[in-house]
Amino acid sequence: MTNQTRALEDRSKASAVWRGALCRCPHCGQGKMFRAYLKTADQCGVCGEELSHHRADDFPPYIAITIVGHILIFLMVHMEMAYHVQPMTHVVTMIPLAIVLPLAMLPSIKGAIVGLQWANRMYGFGPSQRADRSGGQI
Repeated sequence: MTNQTRALEDRSKASAVWRGALCRCPHCGQGKMFRAYLKTADQCGVCGEELSHHRADDFPPYIAITIVGHILIFLMVHMEMAYHVQPMTHVVTMIPLAIVLPLAMLPSIKGAIVGLQWANRMYGFGPSQRADRSGGQI
């Protein structure tokens, strides 16, 4: 087994996703993944891993909305069955939760998705498959 082949097998998906969910570099787990709320750093400040290749796009909000939707529906049904609350109670409690929960989850979800993309060598996180003009790989 060559060094290049061994290097291609060394990326653990579970640890990359976990490190990403902690908003850390999926490679080293030490550097920060984000330079702002949801702005991914161009590269890790500790190991130098290039992070700008990610293509998370709209997937993190879809996941956050799905998770929060399930939580809120469960809470609303539980409150209705256990306490028979007024409709205004749902408005006062659920609207703030519907705003705050996805915003709190988004960085971790985006980090986990970027970590998964890194572990799977998607979107430039792995060796390029294009050949340069001399016939070799770049």
